[in-house]
Amino acid sequence: MEERLSKKVVSLEPSGIRKFFDIVSEMPEAISLGVGEPDFDTPWRVREEGIYSLEKGRTFYTSNAGLLELRQEISRYVKEKYNLTYDPKKEIVLTVGGSEGIDAAFRAILNPGDEVMIPQPCFVSYVPCVVMADGVPVTIDLKAENNFKLTVDQLEEAYTNKTKAVFISYPNNPTGGIMTKEDLEPIADFAKEHDIFVVSDEIYSELTYGKKHESIASLPDMKERTIVINGFSKAFAMTGWRLGYAAGPTDVMEQMVKVHQFCIMAAPTTSQYAGIEALRNCDEEVTEMRNAYNQRRRYVLHAFREMDIDCFEPEGAFYLFPSIKKFGLTSDEFATRLLQEEKLAVVPGSAFGACGEGFLRVSYAYSVEELKAALERLKHFIERLRSE
Repeated sequence: MEERLSKKVVSLEPSGIRKFFDIVSEMPEAISLGVGEPDFDTPWRVREEGIYSLEKGRTFYTSNAGLLELRQEISRYVKEKYNLTYDPKKEIVLTVGGSEGIDAAFRAILNPGDEVMIPQPCFVSYVPCVVMADGVPVTIDLKAENNFKLTVDQLEEAYTNKTKAVFISYPNNPTGGIMTKEDLEPIADFAKEHDIFVVSDEIYSELTYGKKHESIASLPDMKERTIVINGFSKAFAMTGWRLGYAAGPTDVMEQMVKVHQFCIMAAPTTSQYAGIEALRNCDEEVTEMRNAYNQRRRYVLHAFREMDIDCFEPEGAFYLFPSIKKFGLTSDEFATRLLQEEKLAVVPGSAFGACGEGFLRVSYAYSVEELKAALERLKHFIERLRSE
């Protein structure tokens, strides 16, 4: 039977995240700290704009690249927020979430056998997207002792004459790590020296705590070799609207539009009108969400320390990545037992790459009440492990 199927696709492992949540869906009493989704509703004014667009009959296709009005708003927004300057007509493409943007970027720049350096732990789709674009993923193991930051030494070790791009994702899912301007500058110098692309997933750019997000594309001479992926899911609590964007050099965007038009046609029209409202008038709601996440981040981190669970302090996104190595269980064993014995779901760190073994991804995108109940269950489980 497998002879009928694509060997490339058959070779891909299913998402390690979904395994646990397929089980959780059949456990009504379970608490989940595993879903990477804001628990806030989409701001009302954004929903209202979506409703209004439907009432006005705006249900047609937009241009392949998306509504020019929205691309103009993105151009204004990223200039204001991240010091990035893009021509809305030539250098910005609207996508179906950031995920499609990543897929289209790799399809646009890779030839068979081209290598992409991918730091791990990382979100589960990056490696498969490279494989499906006929590229070769070259993974780089990030270190907890370095706060999961990427270093030039690691790039030098992984680089070959087949390297086409380096992929970075900061603020990071699953670790919550960030890269400052000082961290990014040597990475940028490396990319320029070796004449390679940087694909930068910045979907959590609005969720940083204490330090402002820096985009590698804003550094000198980096715009022409960087493809920035971003979107509306995390900052504006718009996961189900499926709206993202890619920004980069004109020649790359031209090819990404081709991929997009043949596979997708255009991003959802209703979502695009709603996105305009989000960018224009929702700074206050974003600040409110960010402050709430920061409160939860500090609450869960404090609880981990009281339980003597090792965890570096994340500065972005809405995840913690605690080490469970001292308990003598693999990540999968720990998460499975925690779910079975305490009805608490987290994601094994190994789902995000081999170097995630010995860690868990814990999301704090939940109410303080839910977090408190979940942490009590975790505490019971830890006490049981220590008494065994």
